Amino acid sequence: MSQKRIAVYPGSFDPITYGHLDIIERGLEVFDEIVIAVANNIEKKGLFTTDERIALIREAVGDNPRLRVGTFEGLLVDYVLAQGARVILRGLRAVSDFEYEFQIAQMNHNLRREVETLFMMTSVPYGYLSSSIVKEVASLNGPVESLVPPAVHQALIDKFPRH
Repeated sequence: MSQKRIAVYPGSFDPITYGHLDIIERGLEVFDEIVIAVANNIEKKGLFTTDERIALIREAVGDNPRLRVGTFEGLLVDYVLAQGARVILRGLRAVSDFEYEFQIAQMNHNLRREVETLFMMTSVPYGYLSSSIVKEVASLNGPVESLVPPAVHQALIDKFPRH
């Protein structure tokens, strides 16, 4: 029996966007299972708590048995191996993302040679999309419903009441 191909897709997901979901859906065409790993960085204050982000991700991805949602602290490569994975899945929007992501991938590979990083280009409609942009537009009461799943849209409205 062949071994399951498992990838870990890490991020802050603050909040999850359709760009993230695009990478997840396309990642499932390559991997048997994906672990969506929410970084729990207590030094970095997000708009949503870790628990809120996990709940929003679960709402967005539904009950797909090929997807798991978890959280991690510490070295990503240790978490990857603990999940039975050997691949880190990362989305790239533009060349500007690549330099930073390349450095992180090199460091991760240096830490654990058995862990590889796979970069997947974001689909064209989401090339500009980031959680930061979504939060900024939402904070100014701009329309973001076409950028995020419905539960995230509602959560943003709750965080940024209309003026």
